[in-house]
Amino acid sequence: MTPPRKTNKQKGEDGELFACRYLEEKGYQLERRNFRTRTGEIDLIMRDGDWLVFIEVKMRTSDMYGHGSEAITAAKQRTIHRTALEYLLQYYGGSTVHSFRFDVIVVTVAASYSEPEIMHILHAF
Repeated sequence: MTPPRKTNKQKGEDGELFACRYLEEKGYQLERRNFRTRTGEIDLIMRDGDWLVFIEVKMRTSDMYGHGSEAITAAKQRTIHRTALEYLLQYYGGSTVHSFRFDVIVVTVAASYSEPEIMHILHAF
């Protein structure tokens, strides 16, 4: 019997878990997953030493519809910037965060869900 196909939402959640695990192995510390506001969502917010990192995760099972990094359009970047500003105001309102950046993680796995291939783009935008 063939297992049921995963929805895009489930695949995205898998991608975020792969990305989070990958970054934690590199020493990053998770601060928040799936921060949502009325303006948008940020998949992962993590600490990398003194850096606060806002991370967009793109999951792909093939390059049929383009590489995952191509999905980070200028409009998507503006949405992430606005959402990050709301996060900073909400959680760091009175203090200044000097070092923050926006990274992209592209997770590509074969249809069989073998070991994922992970591309980490630092300072992506």
